[in-house]
Amino acid sequence: QVQLVESGGGLVQAGGSLKLSCAASRRIFNAMGWYRRAPGQQRELVAAIQFAGTTNYADSVKGRFTISRDNTKNTIYLQMNSLKPEDTGVYYCNTRLRAGYSESDYWGQGTQVTVSS
Repeated sequence: QVQLVESGGGLVQAGGSLKLSCAASRRIFNAMGWYRRAPGQQRELVAAIQFAGTTNYADSVKGRFTISRDNTKNTIYLQMNSLKPEDTGVYYCNTRLRAGYSESDYWGQGTQVTVSS
């Protein structure tokens, strides 16, 4: 098992920047990612990063968001630039761990990001 704790959300004007952090309670060798749930919508993948640093992004955030990880601190980050009102939502940190023949998703508590126009 692992605990994930996000921080860094807040209120920002359109065009501004925020940086989110997600600290894991132990070293994670699997991919980790950021998801968001916009009001009235389903949770969607924003960005993910492998242990070695390979990344992928949702088309809507490419060129604006950067995911990174510091494996010495068991922490991943999401640098969000040029924020838009449609980026508003609750952002969740995630990882999926295998135990035997099963896999389980682990989620943080979420951090609110609000972008005003």
